[in-house]
Amino acid sequence: MKVIIFGNKRREEVVDYTREVVDQLMDRGAEILLEPEFCRFLVERGMDLSFQHTIVDNDNFEADLAISIGGDGTFIRSAAKIGRKDTPILGINAGRLGFLADVAGEDIAESLNNVLNGNCRIEEHALLRLVTDNHSFTDFNYAINEIAILKRDCSSMITIHAWANGTFVNSYQADGLLISTATGSTAYSMSVGGPIVVPQASNFILTPVASHSLNVRPIIIPDNWEIDLRVESRNKQYLIALDGRNNVFDEQIPLKIKKASFTTKIVRGVDHDFFNTLREKLMWGTGTRK
Repeated sequence: MKVIIFGNKRREEVVDYTREVVDQLMDRGAEILLEPEFCRFLVERGMDLSFQHTIVDNDNFEADLAISIGGDGTFIRSAAKIGRKDTPILGINAGRLGFLADVAGEDIAESLNNVLNGNCRIEEHALLRLVTDNHSFTDFNYAINEIAILKRDCSSMITIHAWANGTFVNSYQADGLLISTATGSTAYSMSVGGPIVVPQASNFILTPVASHSLNVRPIIIPDNWEIDLRVESRNKQYLIALDGRNNVFDEQIPLKIKKASFTTKIVRGVDHDFFNTLREKLMWGTGTRK
């Protein structure tokens, strides 16, 4: 079995978690793949890399399993590296909330053992695809959480004209507009008042950011609809961010957003419960009432 390990290079506990993962994989005779920058991080933190491993410094690799050690940001970066490959990703949480990377540090041994024994399930999560006619996004043009259309810096609000499945929806006057997947409903969209949608729902969410009109609310649409956007901005430019990877576009560039033809595959425990995750991560029901 080939296993590639991605890791956050800013959190110290990642080293201990990686050491535990490597020990268990070596016991199983797995072939381990590592990125060069992550290797340097581990060495600088005193980890012994004398075990047999292969360095991969681009996306040209094949693996049976990917392990992301960090927070949801690290998981998203790992998913971008995996891209169209069918490699499932196990997320080990060394961050904060961890909706995508939900394996706690103390559960690494048990969770990884279950995965290696096939005692797990694979969830397929839809991605968004950004399409432009005359401008290419300079990075991976897919997003597992959201595509954000935002004003630049401290400029005035922008106007975003939106169509869904060929039908005009609204002209949003706001700081921005988020197009989110069901997976991304617990990310940026939730922080600006968007609804929580179960990951298995086949929906996209349109959520305005700081709308000029208080009557404008998020809308949920089927994920097989295409979304067309045109932006007006006083400084003639706007920011577009795919899971935080951003580019500046000129306002004359129209956007089309659609469902990607492939999915991100997430490894879950057989007893994983989304609603239990919500209760734990968002601390529902933990307040005391007198």
